[in-house]
Amino acid sequence: MLPGGGFVILDCAVTPQLAAEGLARDVVRAVQQARRDAGLLVSDRIALVLGGNDVTREAVELHSELIKAETLAVTLEVSDVDAGETVILGDGHKVTVSVSKVAA
Repeated sequence: MLPGGGFVILDCAVTPQLAAEGLARDVVRAVQQARRDAGLLVSDRIALVLGGNDVTREAVELHSELIKAETLAVTLEVSDVDAGETVILGDGHKVTVSVSKVAA
């Protein structure tokens, strides 16, 4: 109950669009960790190759601009071949991440 009266109803349903965005944000976290593990500077631009199952690849393709912007990726390739280190995401999906520094 709100102090002035009334109440708030929250719709907690997760739509496919929200699930895909959440998965894309998990991918961003995995890429940021891969950047740190590779010893890259925060400002380094990267070439990024991501892979995973159909659901992961679809979320990456749908939110590719978000992923590129958040990770400073100049290029983003979505591959069905596991070309990098595999990371298990929070919801059990897997993503493979390969980062390489791009010359400035």
